[in-house]
Amino acid sequence: MVLRKTQKNTAEFAEYSLTNNLEISPGVHLISFQRDFDFVPGQVVKIAADNTHPPRIYSICSGNSEDEVSILFNIKEDGFLTPKMAGMIPGDKILVSKPYGSFTGSKEKAWLIATGTGIAPFYSMLKSGLAKDKTLVHGVKFLNQFYFEDELDEWLGENYIRCCSREKSCNIFPGRVTDYIVQQENLPDVKYYLCGQAHMVVDMRDLLISKGVKFENILSEIYF
Repeated sequence: MVLRKTQKNTAEFAEYSLTNNLEISPGVHLISFQRDFDFVPGQVVKIAADNTHPPRIYSICSGNSEDEVSILFNIKEDGFLTPKMAGMIPGDKILVSKPYGSFTGSKEKAWLIATGTGIAPFYSMLKSGLAKDKTLVHGVKFLNQFYFEDELDEWLGENYIRCCSREKSCNIFPGRVTDYIVQQENLPDVKYYLCGQAHMVVDMRDLLISKGVKFENILSEIYF
């Protein structure tokens, strides 16, 4: 998913040809291109469709040993880049910056809390071998928005908590991620990574602090 708008210096971009474009849920796409750079799971890249429109920032959504880099995004109907990328086919080209960012995973015990396509950096972390001692809480509106759930369930088992606010199903918490955290009486003393829309991140940060989590143990990435 896109994080924020950014100005573009064309010198920092390289051209890549898409190898795949999958619509994994209505209006949600996973595009891929061949990897020729290293990155730390959780990092982002800037992406542009051409030299005339500003780039946007996206979390990498693939493991750091895979041959391809994948990007997860949902279509913004009033935007330029995401509708254009959604219509691309293998062979079409995009401009991509080098990876950067400090919202990165580690082997420490941690809770990873995401909404929607904010799952992208956490999927990258987990697919890069950082699943041990991690708890993932993913919140969505509809059941078909639990992206990569089969893999996540295999890696995390009971430490993979799914929260759905508008539909119900077995083994799914009926409500938002904040509702789930409200019901937890004793949160562990670990790092808490938050990724999603600004209002969720702000509300979750305040909620965690009210439950005794230290401010310095909360790391966040805000999507727009």
